[in-house]
Amino acid sequence: MALRVIRLVIPPGAAVFKAGATAQKVGIHTSSVRSLRYGWWSYWLGERTTPRFTEHSKIISVDGNLASGKGALAEKLADRLGMLYMSEPDTFYLDKMTGEKEPLPVAFNGMCSLEKFYTEPSAPDGNSYRLQLWMYNMRLMHYANAIEHLLTTGQGVIIERSPFSDMVFLEAMHKQGYIRKECVDHYNEIKHISICEFLPPHLVIYVDQPAEEVQKKLKQSGKSYLQNVPLAYLKSVEDSYKKSFLQNISESSELLVYDGTQAQDIEKVADDIEYLKFEKGPWLEQDDVTYHHMRILVEDKMRVASLCCIPKYLPEITIGAHEYDETYYAYKSLPGKKYAPGFNADVGDKYIWLK
Repeated sequence: MALRVIRLVIPPGAAVFKAGATAQKVGIHTSSVRSLRYGWWSYWLGERTTPRFTEHSKIISVDGNLASGKGALAEKLADRLGMLYMSEPDTFYLDKMTGEKEPLPVAFNGMCSLEKFYTEPSAPDGNSYRLQLWMYNMRLMHYANAIEHLLTTGQGVIIERSPFSDMVFLEAMHKQGYIRKECVDHYNEIKHISICEFLPPHLVIYVDQPAEEVQKKLKQSGKSYLQNVPLAYLKSVEDSYKKSFLQNISESSELLVYDGTQAQDIEKVADDIEYLKFEKGPWLEQDDVTYHHMRILVEDKMRVASLCCIPKYLPEITIGAHEYDETYYAYKSLPGKKYAPGFNADVGDKYIWLK
């Protein structure tokens, strides 16, 4: 049975964002009141998306290698343009999306470890591919949240690294021998049937930081597991960005490239964006009807997650039925996972058991 733990933890309610006039880190909460979700009735009663849009109603993705400065650029640029800043998701993104008070065990978060990848990238238990596949899931839901915010509020969003660029890390992993060719084929199949459901960013900003500088910054970081990231891996990521991703994404999105020093000049970057005409890409072909269907998709996170489910036997991601049941019931035994909020098992039959 292929790994499906992600299905256990994604809530049915729509993600709701706290939007503001200036940049802010995204705050996500969910609602159990499904009637409050946007749906067909909202559209038939006259709710439309395009009247909310302004010149800054865009999705901008800031990409680059590890420790390239993309996070600082994204946050400052969002503040400068009055857009919402959404930081890069981590392996515990679902916990943040569902409002967990503290991160749940890794058994409910992809059964993978970022720290283990950097300290033992060739681990025989398949951690590297589980991590890559899980992070693609997280970035896809993160991107769905960004689109949902844009269509719901009209406020533009700046994110760190979109799922459209995830292939660069998979290619680097495979080139360094961290994952098998069968895993690459599986990932390509998943990405092929899922990413096509989403429009690419209006603009991609690439921070071009040489791999040698990236490694130097990682060694200076306070995270011990980043101290010994191989230079060959960082160069592979850089090469994949420059030789494939940037060329491909420029066909559908605007593209700006800056070195590490230029990326610190927020006013220059903002001015460059103002001069862009945004005259290419599938966003130009959209109208209120297509935006309606897109909102229906991106607010349904279970549907978004299901796009990444392709039953296929791979030792890296496959678990047995008994292990699946153990994980399922272990999750359901956590506080708050068995009954709806406000309901208690000890009160009596008048309370509802959630199956």
